[in-house]
Amino acid sequence: MDDGFLMEVCVDSVESAVNAERGGLLQVVKQCVRVPVFVMIRPRGGDFLYSDREVEVMKADIRLAKLHGADGLVFGALTEDGRIDTELCTALLAFDMVHDPLVALETLISLGFERVLTSGCDSSALEGLSLIKRLAEQAKGRIVVMPVYMGDVRSGIVLSAPCVTSGLFPPGGGITERNLQRILEGSTASEFHCSARSARDSGMKFRNPNVAMGASFSAPEYSIKVADVAKVRTLNAIAKNIL
Repeated sequence: MDDGFLMEVCVDSVESAVNAERGGLLQVVKQCVRVPVFVMIRPRGGDFLYSDREVEVMKADIRLAKLHGADGLVFGALTEDGRIDTELCTALLAFDMVHDPLVALETLISLGFERVLTSGCDSSALEGLSLIKRLAEQAKGRIVVMPVYMGDVRSGIVLSAPCVTSGLFPPGGGITERNLQRILEGSTASEFHCSARSARDSGMKFRNPNVAMGASFSAPEYSIKVADVAKVRTLNAIAKNIL
């Protein structure tokens, strides 16, 4: 926070972590850098209403994360009527699906959470800008309100640090160099989570066009998205100029 702002990286590979570091990241996977790492606890995609078995999976993941030295957790769960599940001790990623975000913010504060990721309960942080600003004003420093594009956040390792950024967002959906200034100025936020990825070609020379092993047939099987050093640096420069 020496520069007056904080950007957050969500990476799903060592390559992305290293590239994010080269672009200005101060907190990456523990095996690479000796700094705090926050692990996302998410048993599946979809909604945030979990079954008893899914809760057990989450608990096991939390124990494993603690065993391997995680410094913090990112997780969330809701009741069926869209309220924060306080019994399950919920948090961040479920926020944009709550029934009343202003009430939910106070619930998170009372539970002791330090930050909440939100796109303003809308399709993107840009669309939800007015609510993000209301939340930041209501928070009054009691909790950090961090703008983010929530539409495609998936399980991974969340790395919070000054001068870093990344995420798992489709083109145009996330916080980018094209909209970062407007979002920061419009929300009054000093921390944000955004996309800084680009695609690189696979090193595979033999490619079977008839089989997809991990990607749908509509998505490039041999295209790998990683954190982009140049994009990280560009976003850093924009944030430094504003904040």
